[in-house]
Amino acid sequence: MKMTQKKVTPARRGFSLIEVMIVLAIIIMIVTLVAFNMRGARDDAKISSARINMRTLEKALERFYEKMGRYPTDDEGIRALWDKSVITDESEVTKWERLINNAEDAANDPWGTAWGYRQKDESTEENVFELWSFGPDKQDGTEDDIPLRKKTDEMGDGGVPTP
Repeated sequence: MKMTQKKVTPARRGFSLIEVMIVLAIIIMIVTLVAFNMRGARDDAKISSARINMRTLEKALERFYEKMGRYPTDDEGIRALWDKSVITDESEVTKWERLINNAEDAANDPWGTAWGYRQKDESTEENVFELWSFGPDKQDGTEDDIPLRKKTDEMGDGGVPTP
């Protein structure tokens, strides 16, 4: 008698549902970590940009001081660096020069909020200006505010900015 042998083919095995779910969970965790790290880098970049912009404004304010013998008043604000119309004293209008060319970029911090500016520190009568950004949360007086306080001595030669 002749026996026929059955041909045994290996069973084709696919991925089980649990294996697919584990792979998806790993992919989701990796994407989440990358997105979280990218968000932090973007926030750090905006903070660095704010500090750089503040230094640019600081230099322009120093030039204003050299030309006018004073910093812009609170009413004039930093707008006096690019807008002649805010200068009310006729004798100063002739001394005024544009110190910031791109007013749209200079008027606001990287989060789209107007810069905070004060001609004099409220706690002292020194020749001072304060410049700050409200930071990512756009709220005054919170921990993420980015301040720049600039003091000048009576000679007007600068002084050291304090963070």
